[in-house]
Amino acid sequence: MDILRRNTDYALRAMVNLAGHYGEDPVSTRDISQSENISYQLACKLMQKLNNAGLVKSSMGPNGGFVLSRTPIKINLAEIIDAIQGPLSLSRCLLGENVCPKQSSCPITVKLTELQKNIGDYLQSITLDELLQHQGKV
Repeated sequence: MDILRRNTDYALRAMVNLAGHYGEDPVSTRDISQSENISYQLACKLMQKLNNAGLVKSSMGPNGGFVLSRTPIKINLAEIIDAIQGPLSLSRCLLGENVCPKQSSCPITVKLTELQKNIGDYLQSITLDELLQHQGKV
């Protein structure tokens, strides 16, 4: 099972694309879909979710499209993942005390909680700016 869903992967690619155009004119959904090899319909849905989450801003009209709402260094992977699929959870037992009656005394939960925190911290530490640097665009 994939931890990151296909739509989340596409949204991450779309956001890196927008980060590469930061400070420029808005990028149309059609341009994003073509350059990132995402179907236009799916790109529209993803951009709407990202807009609703406040990660991008949209503008209408012939020169309309999307821009990042903040600088690439201020947007991290955890935020994008959250906007598209919700927060990552390694196991159902980490979702709350009502899920498993043994949760409070379970040694597995302790270790999974540690791992969950490490993953969350790591995803929060990766910014769009960092991804652009790996792409050689900064």
